[in-house]
Amino acid sequence: MEPSDPPFLTFYKKLFDNIPSTKGNDIEALHEANECDDQFEHELPLIDLSRLNQDGFRSEECKREIAEAAQQWGFFQVVNHGVSSEILENMRCEQVKAFKKPFQEKVNGIHEFDFLAGNYRWGTPSATCLRQLAWSEAFHVPLTHISTMGGDTSFR
Repeated sequence: MEPSDPPFLTFYKKLFDNIPSTKGNDIEALHEANECDDQFEHELPLIDLSRLNQDGFRSEECKREIAEAAQQWGFFQVVNHGVSSEILENMRCEQVKAFKKPFQEKVNGIHEFDFLAGNYRWGTPSATCLRQLAWSEAFHVPLTHISTMGGDTSFR
């Protein structure tokens, strides 16, 4: 079976070329080369969405926290969102199935999930050095596409 992981080392080879190998352990050398490993240890913002249904200050505070987390981090974790644990578990199972697909299938689109080519993204394409490298693998599905799949795209 074709591997599911993106060609990480092939794509980012130029970023690893100048790392001196230490005792043959490339992972150890990578940590030594990336001197800022522990400098940016922060907790992911956690936002309680139940406050959006409250009046006044609590609702405005929640909106401010969402905007701040989106601006500073680009993402955040939410609790009390109203999505059932059953739906979340079903979604997690579908995510695992999608990300285990062969890399070329993910890039070209996964027909059984109705993912079009171009929706799949991975890595940090703009990275020019190891300090800019951040791992990610994601399917970006436009809201308009979700609505055609029968999803609820309404927001409060």
